[in-house]
Amino acid sequence: MRHLIGEKNLGLGVCRQSGVNQWAHTFVYDCIVDDSYISNRSKERGYVAPLYLYPSDSDLDQTRRVNFDQKLWKKLKALAKDKAHGEPDEIATFDYIYGVLHCPKYRETYAEFLKSDFPRIPWPSSPEEFWSVAEKGGMLRRLHLMEADAVGDTPYPFKGAGDNAVDKPRFEKGKVFINAVQYFDNVPEVAWNFIIGGYQPAQKWLKDRKGRALSFDDVKHYQKIVKILAETDRIMRTIEMDLSGGVEASG
Repeated sequence: MRHLIGEKNLGLGVCRQSGVNQWAHTFVYDCIVDDSYISNRSKERGYVAPLYLYPSDSDLDQTRRVNFDQKLWKKLKALAKDKAHGEPDEIATFDYIYGVLHCPKYRETYAEFLKSDFPRIPWPSSPEEFWSVAEKGGMLRRLHLMEADAVGDTPYPFKGAGDNAVDKPRFEKGKVFINAVQYFDNVPEVAWNFIIGGYQPAQKWLKDRKGRALSFDDVKHYQKIVKILAETDRIMRTIEMDLSGGVEASG
């Protein structure tokens, strides 16, 4: 975690075993996080792999290092090199990994493996595949870090007169009710049911606030959550990969 404290960094969150049929256990961070983000039904802990390794005060070499196996990265850069993009830097490589881990075909193909071990990353079948997956992975990364430009408009107005207190959240015909009379409108059902790490964020976020009145900032934040979940589903469905080449050992 020290590599994520007070330094510019990204962290890839994964787990070693999920024990569930629907693997949805990857995250991105730019700050320190809890290590138990998977599900209360599992004893598994979360793992965060920082993109950059920063030296401590006692290190003679004060250079920031990219946290990749250099031999594997060299091979990946050769496979991904093309005229338009050149060789991928560490951010493009991170985005490729993040895109792979959100690829529906990848999750389906390796579903059994993902229940019991760390995810492994396949080599791209072509430079075009690498850059396409990296582009989608970058879009997801920015969304999940809640970057304002990536999230954009949140067309889910909060309606109804009341005290804004969360009672029994429910979804009904495009409306997310927080109590009997107040609701978020035009919410896609896919956002309400979307699963990440064993949880349904759009539901859990409200349930965790039962008995609490939502502030203006709370309302805006929930609208962003809905937008991010809906966009995540849309982008994931556009990630296509040829997985015939198998996967590389994780490391």
